[in-house]
Amino acid sequence: MKLIIQIPAFNEADSLPATLALLPRSVPGVSEVEWLVVDDGSTDGTAELARRAGVDHVVRFRRNRGLSRAFAAGLDRAVAEGADIIVNTDADNQYSADDIPALIAPIVDGSADMVVGTRPMEEFGPVKRALQRLGSRVVRMISGTEVQDAASGFRAFSRDVARSIKVFNEFSYTVETVIQAGLAGWAVRSVPVRTNPTLRPSRLFRSTGSYIVRQTTTMVRILVAYRPFRFFAIPGVLSFAAGFLLGLRFLWFYVTEGGRGHVQSVVLAALLLALGAGLVLVGFVTDLIAVNRKMLQSLEAQLHRSAGPGDPVPDAGPGPAASDPASSPPVSATSSALGAGEGRPPE
Repeated sequence: MKLIIQIPAFNEADSLPATLALLPRSVPGVSEVEWLVVDDGSTDGTAELARRAGVDHVVRFRRNRGLSRAFAAGLDRAVAEGADIIVNTDADNQYSADDIPALIAPIVDGSADMVVGTRPMEEFGPVKRALQRLGSRVVRMISGTEVQDAASGFRAFSRDVARSIKVFNEFSYTVETVIQAGLAGWAVRSVPVRTNPTLRPSRLFRSTGSYIVRQTTTMVRILVAYRPFRFFAIPGVLSFAAGFLLGLRFLWFYVTEGGRGHVQSVVLAALLLALGAGLVLVGFVTDLIAVNRKMLQSLEAQLHRSAGPGDPVPDAGPGPAASDPASSPPVSATSSALGAGEGRPPE
């Protein structure tokens, strides 16, 4: 059984050496351990440093494409390299590499398909801690999982889960992958993990206000993408009910007062009824779109399962890279070749 530890990295030449120095080369339950770094268009020599440090596989983007794209490219390459288990960790040494055995243990013993590390909440400020808990609660509600720290990037995937996941959110992969795995019926577990002292401030969030906006936007987009009927139909039904009640109110006064006045009630009732009906209709349409996306993801997962480890698999839908036609393809190299793969697309 092969484990590949992947690290998305963007201009991490200062922190990557410390991260790599603590990664294991042997882990109980697996026979091989390899490292993979995804250089997301770094300009500080991150890819070259990774090769010199003995990283087995390096995937390099010619320009920065964001954390989600780097994460997805790492999963694709790890699967192509024959990984049975993939662990994702951060390049800034946030997570304790000593917890990797505990992180993969549920996958090794067959009790889980995906495992998310739960960070100590005490390390967060009160606002971030409250938002983390609220966000994780929303994710649990949508995904049907018991994940305690949905925003944690320290996680492990089985080969089958890694092949089935498609990340569409360009900002972050953390929440969406949990939801996809849960809705697809994969067994998702949480295990407590430790963190290391902070080497640098977060690059995803410049301020608490930015964090709140980003997290709120992410949660709304998740609800729209994965529970569209509920998102649109509930306010639609409430709007329709309010319009219906206002219409009854007008009829009451029309009968009892001979039809004088209360024209405002008629206008508002008509607007609320139309809005409610429109929202319910939008809910039906978006729900059909969501069902179609799930069918495409299921089809692609079946194609992956029927293909061998090194066999090419046709895309059943727009994946993380295909969704950006203007992006240049990643350049890939293996450290044993000393950069011989430079300048060619990954196999």
